[in-house]
Amino acid sequence: MSFPAAQTLSYRRPSSLEQSAGRSVLDLQTADGRAGVLANPTFFRGFVTQPAVAAAGLLAVADVAAADYFDRERWASLDPVITANGDRLRFEAFSGCCGVHARLDVLPSAIDGETGYGTTNVDVNNPLRDALSGFMAEDPLHLTVGPDELAVATIGERVVEKKVPLPPRWLRGFAETQVIAAGFDLQAQVSAAEAVRFLRTVPRSRTPGSIGGQWVVATGGRLRITSRPGPGVVSLPGPHRLGALRRVLRHAQSLRLYGPPTQRDSRPSASAWEVGLPGMRLTLMLSPGVGRGFSGEGASLAQLAGANTEADAELLSVLLAWDRRIELGDLAHRSGLPVERVRAALTRLGVDGRVGYDIADATFYHRELPYRTGRAERDNPRLQSARALVADGSVRVDPADPLRARVVTADATYQVTVDPAGAFACTCQWWTEHRGDRGPCKHALAVRIVGNSARTAL
Repeated sequence: MSFPAAQTLSYRRPSSLEQSAGRSVLDLQTADGRAGVLANPTFFRGFVTQPAVAAAGLLAVADVAAADYFDRERWASLDPVITANGDRLRFEAFSGCCGVHARLDVLPSAIDGETGYGTTNVDVNNPLRDALSGFMAEDPLHLTVGPDELAVATIGERVVEKKVPLPPRWLRGFAETQVIAAGFDLQAQVSAAEAVRFLRTVPRSRTPGSIGGQWVVATGGRLRITSRPGPGVVSLPGPHRLGALRRVLRHAQSLRLYGPPTQRDSRPSASAWEVGLPGMRLTLMLSPGVGRGFSGEGASLAQLAGANTEADAELLSVLLAWDRRIELGDLAHRSGLPVERVRAALTRLGVDGRVGYDIADATFYHRELPYRTGRAERDNPRLQSARALVADGSVRVDPADPLRARVVTADATYQVTVDPAGAFACTCQWWTEHRGDRGPCKHALAVRIVGNSARTAL
């Protein structure tokens, strides 16, 4: 597979792990980022109180960044993204197939030093991975996330450049995961011993039986695979995609399973698997299918169709201050917007990578991905198609029956209906195949855009 775009990341030098004066020094180099507007910002300098846990967690995130869980012959490597929120560090990465999102949260109790604010890429190279794999926990670990001070002051310093593929769907994946995760509930929690037992039974590679729908349920403190959904059951298509969690099993304290509410007729859905660690959390979020990347889920599309969403997002953006917890009620009070408009505006900010969602804390947090804003929306084909239908005047709404609309194209006429709860349905092939579990089709989205515009005009 070829990617349509590449981003050049410049580092002062490669990241490294070295032994010095009886201690280990982990130097993670940053690229251009958002810390104000700084090149190669420094986000942390100090000690990690759980060095072996941090090393294993970083390797797990790097494993996901280098993996493609759908095509074993295809290799991908995107440098992880780090966000510093003043008291914690978050390392994130997507798999090459965009079907797995990994995040390591290094919490305040695990770090002792100066933590800044900002978001950027961090260099995780193969020599560093090898060094982390052989890391001995007896040594204290000094961590620097940022350029070396001496290198910054040196004239004619050597700059390490890496060209990494940046497919539009990778950025869209960040937009989708924060919307999807916000709809999750904690479905199960088991002990460290059960986490080890269950995750060691997970296959290491894709098998025919692991591609389709599988489900997991907790009974009596144990997890077991089941073939059917139901209340409290968590979707697990492609169990091999949990393989990166093996990196941290010897440090595990608990395993929590998150997902949307399910019923007996539920279809496979996304889920999140969080391993609690001393002072840290490692979370893998899985898409609803091995062949489904998060970029195509469409969870953010309905919110993006709002008439006021872009203006509201601009208003909220000036109120964010690298907060690790974004409270909807507080933002609503400070902005003067209703909570639902605040939620839609946060979705819009999430599309630009400016907001993430922490499942464990059940809250949004501020980040600024170091990419051009607006790209995810511009590169979303369904949204582009819906706006084109609106521009062409293809949407016909009967004032006498506002719950029904027609979308007339050169090829066919599609009937779009909306129920009192606001859920759309359509007669197109897309809707027939997906039944709304991948967001609205372009016809329903176009009707929503027209309806929102009409309400705003009133």
